[in-house]
Order: sequence, then structure tokens, then C-alpha cells
Amino acid sequence: MSNISLARLEMEEIARRLRENTPRAVADEAPPTPEVKCAAVLVPLLMEGGEWHLLFTRRTDRVESHKGQVSFPGGACDVGEQTAEETALREAQEEIGLPAHKVRLIGRLPPMVTISQFRVTPVVGVLEWPLALKVSTVEVARVFTIPLTWLADPGNRWEFHHPQRGRLVVYHPFDGELLWGATARMTLMLLESLLKS
Repeated sequence: MSNISLARLEMEEIARRLRENTPRAVADEAPPTPEVKCAAVLVPLLMEGGEWHLLFTRRTDRVESHKGQVSFPGGACDVGEQTAEETALREAQEEIGLPAHKVRLIGRLPPMVTISQFRVTPVVGVLEWPLALKVSTVEVARVFTIPLTWLADPGNRWEFHHPQRGRLVVYHPFDGELLWGATARMTLMLLESLLKS
């Protein structure tokens, strides 16, 4: 599939490819442990200028972990939350003022354990766009989007294999922002699911 056709996928087709092409991981069923904490992020897709974009945030230097890094809206699970979807939507509301009723949840990506010892479940949702957001300036320094076609182009990223940490992905800077680490790996997992027909 070309990047052009990726940009024009219908939402129902994106949801189908996520269901069919996303491998289920054992970690998805395993409860968090005292060493590995539960977390979730929202992977927000939106249509802008006739093509799909992903929405990202850059964290402030005042947050507890991952200071100044590009990320998806998300964070640790609260007591009483039963699903990753609950956590992802609550965190998106707290961080960028995204109302849950403006998000259509369409799937998940496999959980991953981060270097900071969180087991993060990425929840994919499509936003009603355009949308006025109310950003928490304590947690979020900036909100921006990157087109899926740019993210899917292998010429816009480097990939490495680390003996202990496995696949490492670093994107070239886009609009002054550097996408790398767990967020870059989640982005690539999404793209790989969508690029399979």
C-alpha cells in the first residue's frame, strides 16, 4: 500500500486493520506488578487537510517523568479504573482538555513495558476535528500533529536494534519536535497494522 492510499483510508477500514493485524500480547492479559505499573495512552487520529494525522504532545520540564519528551496523552491508571480505555480518556481530558464524547475508540495496540517501568496500553481513537483543546500547562508544553504519510516514510526515521531493549526508532525532527522512544515504537506499530491490507 502506498502512503497516498494510507492517507485516504476510511475510519472503518482503519478499525478493521487494527483488529486483524495487531498481534495480541501476553502482557495484555497480565496484571501489573509492584515493579511494573499500569498505564495507558490515547493514540489520537484526526483528519486534517484531507489526510490522517496523529496528535502528539510535548511534555513540560515540570512533570515527574519523561520531561520535555514527545508523547501521546496518557499516564498511570487510577484506582478503580477497569480498562485501558478509561485511563487513556481520563488522561487525555486532564492533559489536553479532550472530551471523551469527541473520541471514537477503534482499537488497541499491544502493551509495552517502558524503561520507566510502566506497562503502557496504547488505545487508538479518532477525534472529531477541528476541536478546541484546553491544555494543562503544568503537564503539556505543546500539542501538534504529524501526517501519517510522513510518519510512514522510512526515509524519515532511523531504526536500530539494541541487545537488551530490542527495536529502537528515532524519527527525523518534524516542526522542531523529535519523536523517539516508546512513543515512536507505538507509532510504528500502528503504521505496520494499517499498512497490511
